[in-house]
Amino acid sequence: MDINGQAAIVTGGASGLGEATARALAANGARVCVLDMNEDGAKAVGADIGGEGFACDVSTAESAVAAIAAAEDAHGAARICVNCAGIAPAGRVVGRNGPMDLEKFAQVINVNLIGSFNITRLAAAAMTELDELDTGERGVIINTASVAAFEAQIGQAAYGASKGGVHAMTIPIARELARHAVRVMAIAPGIMGTPMLFGLPQDVQDSLGATVPFPARLGEASEYAKLALHIVENAYLNGETIRLDGAIRMAPS
Repeated sequence: MDINGQAAIVTGGASGLGEATARALAANGARVCVLDMNEDGAKAVGADIGGEGFACDVSTAESAVAAIAAAEDAHGAARICVNCAGIAPAGRVVGRNGPMDLEKFAQVINVNLIGSFNITRLAAAAMTELDELDTGERGVIINTASVAAFEAQIGQAAYGASKGGVHAMTIPIARELARHAVRVMAIAPGIMGTPMLFGLPQDVQDSLGATVPFPARLGEASEYAKLALHIVENAYLNGETIRLDGAIRMAPS
């Protein structure tokens, strides 16, 4: 798909991987709507890239429906959807104070997995109504998994389960939407340099980066964005989760 001129939505677009992706899409000619819980941040990034920004809690149907509708009013139905919204709290199943609070586990699932599905279902429904492009496509959806989907560390039961679900739903949704000419992919980042990690001391950041085989550093948000752009442009990529991790395989802790 040629990105230039296409309507796009990016969730979690006020910072980190989502912001980098929104900026990269806009730089390549897309008309981008940034969706984020941080409404001020979404509007700021949207304005800076010549697009729009709207508040969105991806874990609730009402908020997602309203945000997708606002994006469609602004730019028309999106042919490109990249889901980067997510949370990554750590918590042991059995900690010092006893078993994990079940609501904390559910919150991670609600945001990372149900939230990704929520936006996927709404974006896909709109894409199926669009005309096919010269490539035969109607649209492409990219969700964000994680290497934690495959080897989550101790304390990442909730996060690993949520990202494992994102990975697991990629192929069945891609197969279902194939008849509508809508592609579905996932990216599984490794240890990425995001605002959450940048809040750690520099020596901790360096230590984490050194665990990556090559290149031995934190991944860059721009590298995620480059991969997202390639997925959009390469019409034969479908139904796959691509690891973006410098060959790391996470240790137990």
